[in-house]
Amino acid sequence: MCSITGFFNNDNAMEHTLQALEITKNRGLDGIGISTENGIYLAENVTSLEFDPEISKRNTLGHRLHSMVNFVLQPIVYSGKIVANCEIYNWKELAEKYDLEAENDTDLLIKLIEKQVFDAGNNSISPADIMQVIDQILREVIGVYAFAYWLDDTVYLARDIIGIKPLWYTNSEGFAFASEKKALAKTGFADIKELNPREILAYNIGKDCREKYNREFFFITPQHEGSIAELEKHMKELLENAVSIRIPEEKFGILFSGGLDSTIIAHMCKLMGKKPGIDFTCYTAGLSEVQLPPDVEYSRMMADELGLDLKIKKITLDEVEKYLKAVVPLVEDTNVPKVGVALTMYAACIAAREDGIRVMFSGSGADELLAGYDRHKRSTDINRDCYADILKIYEKNTYRDDVVAMNNNIELRVPYLDKRFVDYCLKIPAQYKISEEQNKLILRLLADEIGVPAQVSQRRKQAAQYGSRFDKAIGKLTKKAGFRTKTDYLKQFYSQPNLKLGVLFSSGKDSNYAMHIMQEQNYSVECLITIKSKNPDSYMFHTPNIGLAQMQAEAMGIPLIEEMTLGEKEKELGDMKNAILRARDEFGIEGVVTGALYSNYQRERIERICDEIGLKVFSPLWHIDQEKEMRQLLSIGFEFIFSSIAAYGLNKSWVGRRIEEKDIEKLVKLNEKIGLNVAGEGGEFESFVLDGPMYHKRIEIREMEVIELDEYTANVVITNAVLVDKE
Repeated sequence: MCSITGFFNNDNAMEHTLQALEITKNRGLDGIGISTENGIYLAENVTSLEFDPEISKRNTLGHRLHSMVNFVLQPIVYSGKIVANCEIYNWKELAEKYDLEAENDTDLLIKLIEKQVFDAGNNSISPADIMQVIDQILREVIGVYAFAYWLDDTVYLARDIIGIKPLWYTNSEGFAFASEKKALAKTGFADIKELNPREILAYNIGKDCREKYNREFFFITPQHEGSIAELEKHMKELLENAVSIRIPEEKFGILFSGGLDSTIIAHMCKLMGKKPGIDFTCYTAGLSEVQLPPDVEYSRMMADELGLDLKIKKITLDEVEKYLKAVVPLVEDTNVPKVGVALTMYAACIAAREDGIRVMFSGSGADELLAGYDRHKRSTDINRDCYADILKIYEKNTYRDDVVAMNNNIELRVPYLDKRFVDYCLKIPAQYKISEEQNKLILRLLADEIGVPAQVSQRRKQAAQYGSRFDKAIGKLTKKAGFRTKTDYLKQFYSQPNLKLGVLFSSGKDSNYAMHIMQEQNYSVECLITIKSKNPDSYMFHTPNIGLAQMQAEAMGIPLIEEMTLGEKEKELGDMKNAILRARDEFGIEGVVTGALYSNYQRERIERICDEIGLKVFSPLWHIDQEKEMRQLLSIGFEFIFSSIAAYGLNKSWVGRRIEEKDIEKLVKLNEKIGLNVAGEGGEFESFVLDGPMYHKRIEIREMEVIELDEYTANVVITNAVLVDKE
């Protein structure tokens, strides 16, 4: 648990380094260090650092230390220099394997890198080769890390493959990186990106350019063979090991909700605690001014039944607002669910910090790995969705959790995200993860085996923000303060938009609705991206009336990027990539929004392209209930028509007219009768949006042509449409 930072090709590098380390001071209170091209300076704190006034200060590495494994100040300097924020649990085994004497995990890391680089006897090894060496070394590492290694004229950045330890960088005004985004933003830098965990980055100082190396991620095949009991036995062994290697040689805490995931960890620690030296306390947080929050109720019940030491942090409605003023800027996000979870963690961590706790366990990751969310029940491919959840967990959860814990000088440890456990669980057959009645089946079996009481082993999931009742608190404060939405209320604590986004825009209801959701969550939509396919049967893109996307963009006052494609399968992806690159370069977007509901074909290809070019992907409608989506569209003011239909049960009377509530009722009945997708996800219909909450003007269709191909297939060609003022 540390803070790392660095600034290169910048005349104010030393000043920025000191400022960044001060901004992130709670990440490490045990010491500080800075290295330049020709000097290294170590001290207990910033004020006691003494610099040689003659040294060059255009390039620097900085580090704040939170010592858990031997006290060694950083940067550590040998042939190269390293700063690291890491907990490598098998560092002693690796030191023995490679015959290295190392004082701690960071010392082992730099010695291992330099042994592999220089023992080859090639002093002119290229950055690409060094990145490959680093990747090979990291394959053997068990633990979490983010580090920068500076050798000669090149700086290398890497983080653990899941992305538990954070790392941000920017290539504006030279090159800079830091453990937290705010450390770069508050020092005046722009175009700040989160390092993709599946990349190693190399920055050449002399040439002011960077290159990357792609790392191999996990696989979902081949699936494990055997009965659920046989697989559960091996999974239990892996989880016990993941918990055991993370137990520190001091008292620690567990973020505890009385739910399945945290109770398994707590009970495993309790069983291991029969050995001497294992001492821990469980911490739960909840709102005090409502009926007993479910997480508090279940936590007490489990503590009593399993003999756990439990502390409950209750906070009042007034205290919630005080905490939000700290939490929202801390996580740099106004996403309501994200803030609700962060608030729960923050309150629990405050209680733990008051007890002198420096390490906390978290149950994060189990839902993503083992199909724990309600949306998984609507999935058509469980393991692909679990894979996608783990792929993106660094964007959604781990940064939030890290900064909340570290702000309280607490290191968070996450056994369910041990890479060996992740690798195994992604290959567990879907039928062992979820059924129509229950999720996380194999984990519930594990809970029963180790003695977790049935009222928890079979308890349905409730998200932390609801189980603590903090989401309800945010709602009450929103209403009390007179704000329209919870997001609007939270924006007073952090006014900046969460990220700049481009929307893959088809002119239909799904892309419009997905964009609206992201705007409501305080994301800034910088542009729309429309692919105009010459193939009406494109595998990827909506084609009916796509030419009117320009009019919709004008109605919303948002720039539109258009890209033509022949619509040839797979080849059309290159055209989409070109359009997204244009959006990134022209509008500085940091992510892409899709209206995908259920199509893995579309989502996976979009995610792969965005991964390649360093953009995040948001699919806010993914696995939403289709009837719910249609009703919500109408309830919030969307107006749309069906621009085409192609399904038994529909006919030409459905196209060209505004869809109303009574139409949704008919679609629901058709679904019950013949299995028609209510939202048209099976290609039953395409839509065109005339108006919506973010439209400044509405589209009025003056002329159109209805083309009937057969009894159940028809489309509408809009030949004359205009923008009109909204009443």
